[in-house]
Amino acid sequence: MERDRDSGGRGESARGLAQLEGYLLWSAEIGEARSRAVRFTEQLPWLTTAQREDVERVYAADRMSASRATLVRVSDRAAELRGEYARRYRQLRTRCVAATVVAVGAASGTCTALTLLTR
Repeated sequence: MERDRDSGGRGESARGLAQLEGYLLWSAEIGEARSRAVRFTEQLPWLTTAQREDVERVYAADRMSASRATLVRVSDRAAELRGEYARRYRQLRTRCVAATVVAVGAASGTCTALTLLTR
């Protein structure tokens, strides 16, 4: 019972660490989007302060939207691959078990035949 609690705790810890990592990565992406927006508006010196802020806001929002769409596509593909690999693993495991059963049966049959022939 304590072992179940420990493994559940590890799963919960791993999930928490994955969420923290995701949060940190997304925060870094937001920072990168804002920094690129500032670099972009620096190339447009004729903008007023209000225009510059609007362009930076729109640019950063567009970049974050594109990043989010990319992350969703990558996540969906990862889920597809996980399912595909799980299915292939099950097939491989089934084949290995079947091959083992056949090999053990053949070896057993051979031993039985040799025993009967040597009598």
